[in-house]
Amino acid sequence: MVRIIAFIRPHKLEQVKSAIASLGITGMNVADARGTGNSPERSHWLGGDAPALPIKSRVEVVVSDDLMEPIVRAIEENARTGEPGDGKIFVERIADAVRIRTGERGETAV
Repeated sequence: MVRIIAFIRPHKLEQVKSAIASLGITGMNVADARGTGNSPERSHWLGGDAPALPIKSRVEVVVSDDLMEPIVRAIEENARTGEPGDGKIFVERIADAVRIRTGERGETAV
């Protein structure tokens, strides 16, 4: 299993959610986040030169290994504008999952 975490522009969220759902994925978490990557936009607000922390949408799904590439590709294609600040996708290995209600483990718990 893998966890895919994507930080994307908020106005691309519905498009990305639809693309993930079209792959048969029904479980996902979405949250608002603030942050910047390695090439931060600069804010000159009140004369400061601090990095801006724009609002992003954080999309997170846990899926079987065979769905990793299709989901990463779907997020990438649907979140891209071609401008700096389009976001990032991270993929992590998941050792186990447990459904608390039933005690199921592994991919069946997801």
